[in-house]
Amino acid sequence: MSRRGNCWDNAPQESFFGHMKDHVDHRNCSSLGELQREIDRYIRYYNNNRYQWGLKKMTPVQYRNHLLLAA
Repeated sequence: MSRRGNCWDNAPQESFFGHMKDHVDHRNCSSLGELQREIDRYIRYYNNNRYQWGLKKMTPVQYRNHLLLAA
């Protein structure tokens, strides 16, 4: 949740949902369970396989592990 008057707090979530809307094909889902599986599949892909420039060209999981090793 954003603090009042600070739109930058929501920027990472808005970016994630924007990418998810582009990649999850909700029109081919015939049930809520199927849609949930598609969303779960995308979240696994996003966290484990999608490299990001802002994270030194690592996936979120790789970047988290990198930070944990550095601490």
